[in-house]
Amino acid sequence: MQAVQIYDDLSHRDQKRARTHARIQQEGLRLFLERGFDAVTLDDVAAAADVSRRTLFHYFPSKEAIALGFKAGLGPRIVAAVARRPDSEGLLEMAEHALTDMAGDYQSAEAKALARLVHDTPALRGGDHAKYEEMERMLADALARRAGRDPGDPQVRVVAVTAIGVLRLATEAWLASDGTEGPEVWGKQAFAALRRAAG
Repeated sequence: MQAVQIYDDLSHRDQKRARTHARIQQEGLRLFLERGFDAVTLDDVAAAADVSRRTLFHYFPSKEAIALGFKAGLGPRIVAAVARRPDSEGLLEMAEHALTDMAGDYQSAEAKALARLVHDTPALRGGDHAKYEEMERMLADALARRAGRDPGDPQVRVVAVTAIGVLRLATEAWLASDGTEGPEVWGKQAFAALRRAAG
């Protein structure tokens, strides 16, 4: 009985932490979009999330971490998308379809506004670059597992680096556009351009 009670307490504590984490991030992103990243302080975020500054630091070490947190799920989404691809696809085709499928989940105006906030804020660019490097590693690992290869295989690495590079270009094109097309449309165009260039 005691073991069950401890488990229940831990489960409740974890749920409470997850809710607090989500609330801080949600309020931080809302303020960044309303006022601009540089105009918002950590005290502003803490007050909006109804937590102390000290509590906020238990969840996020900086404003940058809050702003970039919405990208934290991209790597796992890429891995899951690769896992769903059929065995018949080659490495590049698998990466292309996985990334364009994943990009289809980011159709909302808020997703575009957040992506533009990160892209246009100099203080966030370094962290954004690190996120892309992390995605490269995760994509390479996922492709290697799917194809039964070593993650260090040159073909796996080249495809992963190239595919994430295409993702970055497609994201820039999406952010520069005024249309209603989702990022996956630009991704498909970028991969088509890559195939034409490869001849």
